Amino acid sequence: MKSEKAVVVFSGGQDSTTCLFWALKQFKEVETLSFDYGQRHRTELEHASRIAAELGVPHRILDMSLLNQLAPNALTRSDLAITHEEGQLPSTFVEGRNMVFFTFAAIYAKQIKARHLVVGVCETDFSGYPDCRDIFVKSLDVTLNLAMEYPFVIHTPLMWLNKADTWRLADELGALDFVREKTVTCYNGIPGDGCGECPACKLRSAGLQMYLQEREVRL
Repeated sequence: MKSEKAVVVFSGGQDSTTCLFWALKQFKEVETLSFDYGQRHRTELEHASRIAAELGVPHRILDMSLLNQLAPNALTRSDLAITHEEGQLPSTFVEGRNMVFFTFAAIYAKQIKARHLVVGVCETDFSGYPDCRDIFVKSLDVTLNLAMEYPFVIHTPLMWLNKADTWRLADELGALDFVREKTVTCYNGIPGDGCGECPACKLRSAGLQMYLQEREVRL
C-alpha cells in the first residue's frame, strides 16, 4: 500500500530518474526538485522538466548559483578539465553539493508536508565523492530531524547497487527504455547514450552492457 508524500531530488539523469520511477511505486504523492547551480550541462534541467511533465509530477527548480561561486569545479567551469587522478577527488566533485541540496530539499519538503526524501546517491559506483556515502546520508538524516524537529526519512534506493544493478532496477520498474533514451548523464550534456567519452558516459555504458548481457543469458 502506498503511503504519504515524497520529494525526489531530481537532475534528469539516469540515477534520479530511476529513483523517480521507484518513488512513484512507493508513495501516494511525489514531487521533484532540481537545482540550478551553473552546471555546464544545463540541458539536464530542461530534460528534468520534460521528464517530470511526461510523468505527471510537479517539478520545481531552485536557484543555487551561490554554490558555483564558492566551489569552482569542472561541472560548472568550462575552463577546467574533467580529470580523476588516483588518490585525489575527481575535478567534477562539487564541495558540499549534496549536503546543500538535500538540506534545501528537506526545507522544501517540510513546507509541503512531505517527510520522505528520495535521492540517487550510490556508494558502489560513487566516483570517490564523499557526499555519496551511506554514512553521510544517515548522518544528515539525523541532523535534519534535529534541526527542524520533523521526522524526515532519506531513501537511497541505489546506495548498494552498481550501474548494472541500477539498469536492472529500471527494467523491473518498466522504465529501462525511458531511462536510456530520455535522461542526461553525460558531463557534456548529450542526452541518451551521451558522448561515450566522459567518465559518466563510460560508467553508464559499461553498466548497461553488463546488464543486457546478463539479461540475455537469463532469457
